[in-house]
Amino acid sequence: MNTKYFDSVLEVARTRNFNRAAENLFITQPALTYQINAVEEEIGFRIFDRSGKGASLTPAGEQFIMTLRDITAQLKRAVEQGQNFAFKYRDNIRISLMVRAAIYYLPELMNIFNEREPSVSITPYFDYYHSVESFLRGEQDILFAVRDSIRQIPDLNVIPLFDSRIYLVVLKDDELAKKKIITEKDLEGRTLMVGGGSPPALRAVQQRLIKNEKISYFNSNDHDTSITYLSTGKSVVLSPGFLNDHNARFTWIPFDCKETIPCVLCTHASDKRKTVQQFVQLIVDYYSRIDNV
Repeated sequence: MNTKYFDSVLEVARTRNFNRAAENLFITQPALTYQINAVEEEIGFRIFDRSGKGASLTPAGEQFIMTLRDITAQLKRAVEQGQNFAFKYRDNIRISLMVRAAIYYLPELMNIFNEREPSVSITPYFDYYHSVESFLRGEQDILFAVRDSIRQIPDLNVIPLFDSRIYLVVLKDDELAKKKIITEKDLEGRTLMVGGGSPPALRAVQQRLIKNEKISYFNSNDHDTSITYLSTGKSVVLSPGFLNDHNARFTWIPFDCKETIPCVLCTHASDKRKTVQQFVQLIVDYYSRIDNV
């Protein structure tokens, strides 16, 4: 299918009129009719019902147009991104993270690397639930991950980054926000959000706490849900430090426990690009100088 005809189909769907659509596209009405007929013949069904009053979408056409809008938007973005890289970059490094805060200093690190390698672009990808799968499909070049989530996966280079501490997250005006460290006793009488895809080390701490009959708990689907409940002032949250987005509304206080959550960077064993190795080393060196993560 000629992708240039997509705009013609979408314009007729928008205007419901062949003449007006042709004028907007700066082509003749016969040329537009030819394009629409060619598309309908190729896909095997009518998109439009024609009448003297204009054009209306068939039921099949309505479904087709909904998907076509998304495809066209994605195609335009792909072309624009390709044009950007064709003119400016010789290489692109794709880094996958669960959330934006996972490597909080990533924008700063991207700027530093860009000064050293101006012809190499860094593209971040954020997906809380599917970042590992995306990386394993080869869609990303570097993966930030909790070490436990990538055990037993072959053909990876695994580079230790930091051991993330566990923090209690409270509202700024909570009385616990004044403390330097939080103990189990501090949580008595509070409601603790638990679950939500917590790493094994955090689940162990949560399970230990909910055995305390003086601490209530509420199951959460994910970190964002927990933070939403926290914002109501009705609960508190234990969270890995790497999820700290430095929101001014919350205070993160270290929780008194021995458990930490090892975090790593992964690359594909088959990827021998020096630029990837250099960017990973930049991240590792930078985080080796940071204490509170």
